[in-house]
Amino acid sequence: MIESLINPADPPERQMEKLLTIAQVLMRRVESDTDDNGAAYAQFQRAAMLEDQVRDRTRDLERALDLLNDSNARLAAATRSAEAARQNLANAIETVQEGFALFDAGDVLVLCNSRFGMHMEDIRDDLRPGLTFDAYVNRVSRSRFLELPDRESPEHWAIRRKRRHQDRHVIFNVRMIWDRWVQVSEHRTADGGTVILQTDVTDIIRSERQERGKLLDDQARMIRATLDHINQGVSIFDADARLVGWNARLGQLLAIPVARFRVGASFDHLLQRFHEEITLSDGMTDARLEAWVNAVAGRSPLSFEVRRGDDLILAVFAQGMPDGGFVMSFTDVTTERAAIHALSRANETLEARVMDRTLELEDALAHAERANASRSRFVAAASHDLLQPLSAAKLFIASIGGEGVPPEAVEALEKAQNALVSVEGILDALLDISKLESGRAAVSVGQVALRPILAQLAAEFTAIAAAKGLRLTVRLSEAVVMTDPSYLRRILQNLIGNAIHYTAQGRVVVAARKRGGMTRLEVWDTGPGIPEEEQDNIFKEFHRLNARASASEGMGLGLAIVERACALLGHPLGLSSRLGRGTCFMLQLPSVTTADALPVPAPAVTRPRMRLQGKIGFLVENDPDLCRAMGLLLEKWGLSVLDADSGEAALALIDELGILPDFFLVDYQLGGGMTGVDFIRTLRALHGDVPTRLITANRSVQVQALAQAEGVEVLMKPMDARALEAFLRDLP
Repeated sequence: MIESLINPADPPERQMEKLLTIAQVLMRRVESDTDDNGAAYAQFQRAAMLEDQVRDRTRDLERALDLLNDSNARLAAATRSAEAARQNLANAIETVQEGFALFDAGDVLVLCNSRFGMHMEDIRDDLRPGLTFDAYVNRVSRSRFLELPDRESPEHWAIRRKRRHQDRHVIFNVRMIWDRWVQVSEHRTADGGTVILQTDVTDIIRSERQERGKLLDDQARMIRATLDHINQGVSIFDADARLVGWNARLGQLLAIPVARFRVGASFDHLLQRFHEEITLSDGMTDARLEAWVNAVAGRSPLSFEVRRGDDLILAVFAQGMPDGGFVMSFTDVTTERAAIHALSRANETLEARVMDRTLELEDALAHAERANASRSRFVAAASHDLLQPLSAAKLFIASIGGEGVPPEAVEALEKAQNALVSVEGILDALLDISKLESGRAAVSVGQVALRPILAQLAAEFTAIAAAKGLRLTVRLSEAVVMTDPSYLRRILQNLIGNAIHYTAQGRVVVAARKRGGMTRLEVWDTGPGIPEEEQDNIFKEFHRLNARASASEGMGLGLAIVERACALLGHPLGLSSRLGRGTCFMLQLPSVTTADALPVPAPAVTRPRMRLQGKIGFLVENDPDLCRAMGLLLEKWGLSVLDADSGEAALALIDELGILPDFFLVDYQLGGGMTGVDFIRTLRALHGDVPTRLITANRSVQVQALAQAEGVEVLMKPMDARALEAFLRDLP
């Protein structure tokens, strides 16, 4: 009821007035009401409660009013502060010496100072907040104070200016009339707006221009001083072929009066002097020179010589310049040409002397080659003649061994056999050196599997290393390389034998390592090492470290053969050594990929040893001592032996006996008209395929090729009893 009497929209004072009126009325009613039911008291209680509620509501309204007043006060203070800040910002940018403008993210002008648009009085009134950037640029492009570049319209300038506006940071200079310049710096703000600063740089540009002019003047003076002090005559012409510069040396060289040298003189005017005393040379003509001078563009440098009189020779060099002009320089080369002429005469004399000397050297070389060939033939012949008795001696010694020989005789026989082996090695080395030096060594390079060669060398040298107390390790490899198998085996034999010989204790290791497309064969030892100053000398003939050259210890030919054989095959040879630690020799061979490698033939199956008793052998040998030695050895092994000194005699003896022997040992050089190869060919034609071996001391490639063509294996002299025994063991 009470709430309905009070309108909440009334001000608090009006509500308070109504409440007091209601309270007074209720109080009077309570005082006048005296019924016994206590209704008046109850109404009094309700009035008191209403009064408390009115009081609380009044306090809440008063607090709300206080808060509203406080907020209004603070808002007013903030507004005053913002206005003050804006005014301070305006004052601050106004104090800046540069023109300042701020465009928002929509490219609309927010504020600017009075210097913005400097030197453009006709657009000042348009620079107000709300102006778009495009409108600003359009007004600037049409300002009468803007000096546009040559051949550029206001529209084109405005397009270029707006295109630059797309970058985040832009700095460029704008030229105004009356030679004034403004630098414009444009930067993007974080919210996408744009700040533009305009700075008057007129004084800076004028100062730079002045300094540049001084620099050009200094450079011109330096150029003039240089031209006046160089030894060449120089002339400079503009694009119209008119003289613009020269030096005093030019007049001296051309003997042209100073009156003719004036700025603006045409080249044709100066060319007239050429016709008076100067003669063109090097194929140069007046027409060609004038065509070069009158060329509009594309002048290539021009060089020629001229003569003045009979004594002076001038070298002329002409070159175009970027502005269409050209420069011509004249150099006195009289002394140089005279020196060249004298040198030419001297060269002719020298060439004649060289020709005479060359002919003498050719004669000497031919004589040396003939002598070398003779020496090689002598070495080969001498080696062959030595190998014959040496082979006989080895076979005689091999036939002596057996039961009943005293121990001291056995020891003497072993020493004699070892001495013969040493002599055999020296003869082999001499033959190898002879072939390599004479150039008669022929190689047959092909795919070679390393495993069989390394396995054979391991079997050959293991016992020799063990006899010296050394451990030989040969790491077998499945690699396939391009080389000559005979020479490769010879190279490795020499390297391994050399390592065992010089190593007193420890081990020798032979290994193959793949490096890219190459396979590197290495021979390591734990010997004394080779001093660095001796590493080149050890490849020389008869050079041995800390040892004398003797037949028993070798003649120092092994490494010489290795170097020459590697050079012949094209296999790089290397050496690494540390004193007291050992040495490693290495050679590189081209590898064959698995896809290109030929299949490696399976190793031959060793036949079990068979008894030799009852078998008949035929020796075709014209050396009686060697024939006798081989006969004794074969008879010792239980064989019956026939012999003949020629192929013809052997064939006749076979026909006479009517018995075909079980095998033939045939010397290559026989008495009569047949060679060993001829005899074997005839024998097979008459009696079929008979086990045969060709015996020879001739190590030439031709003999090897003949034997290979007939399918005959060769036993080299001096004969090795073990090789002969291996042949006989495999007889059917």
